[in-house]
Amino acid sequence: MVSYLEFEKPVAELEQRIAELRAASEGDDVDISNELRRLEVKSSTLLETTYESLSPWQKTQVARHPSRPHFRDYVEHAFEEFMPLGGDRSFAEDEAIMGGFAKLNGRKVVLIGHEKGNDTASRIRHNFGMGKPEGYRKAIRLMELADRFGLPVVTLVDTSGAFPGVEAEERGQAEAIARSTEACLALGVPMVASIVGEGGSGGAVALASAERVLMFEHAVYSVISPEGCASILWRTAEKAPDAAEAMKITAQNLEQLGVIDRIVKEPVGGAHRDPAGAAKALGEAIGEELDMLSRHAPDELRRMREERFLTMAG
Repeated sequence: MVSYLEFEKPVAELEQRIAELRAASEGDDVDISNELRRLEVKSSTLLETTYESLSPWQKTQVARHPSRPHFRDYVEHAFEEFMPLGGDRSFAEDEAIMGGFAKLNGRKVVLIGHEKGNDTASRIRHNFGMGKPEGYRKAIRLMELADRFGLPVVTLVDTSGAFPGVEAEERGQAEAIARSTEACLALGVPMVASIVGEGGSGGAVALASAERVLMFEHAVYSVISPEGCASILWRTAEKAPDAAEAMKITAQNLEQLGVIDRIVKEPVGGAHRDPAGAAKALGEAIGEELDMLSRHAPDELRRMREERFLTMAG
């Protein structure tokens, strides 16, 4: 069952009307197929036009949709033979950041990404996708493994930010994020990062400092959440829509600024309406980028990463 966002109410009302007509027509001799067809076309058109003109704050809501696909969904629909590898070999396993070996259209890769979970129990287990120091140190270990065996690195970023708890700070959260960012920049193999939902703060950059950064059209990528920005500037989270507009957090804004390289189209109505279709589109885009990057030598790849950050935003 689709969970509707506030701005989708007109679509929800239409689809409810369609469902009621279908239920009423069962076992009835009256032919209402034409009326149903008319309403279905109207609903589809309304959904498409709604998503063509989303505001930055509405895109933020879509990026946070509870049914939006996460790491495990992309593994299921876009990758094959995923072999998870756990632990940072120092403290513990962090289930907010997952990773391991996988295949993408037959190509061996090291896949790393945030997992938010899809129900209450799994969200708690995965800490809502907020990585801890041991998660980022695990990511470093996997990147070093990829470098050693000459495997491309693919990352799927979807986090509101790194875990801000006291215990994370005690274990060196800032240092772990910095080291993870450094590991990305030092890789001698191709790296493609994809912002698939929320890309929040350093917790996202630590897995997205790649030579090619892709982003779903309704994902967001920012240094701070709109609510956090609004609380600092206006002392109220109610100004979050204004903050989202000012921060230029959408894929369309960030492509213009040179922060990302490519926007990946989502199914009409967002990735949550067709997770398999979204995963397939993302997998194809990542494959195309890896084909292009495979022609570059290690030093060229490092220089590409350096140049993208030095020239960012002009």
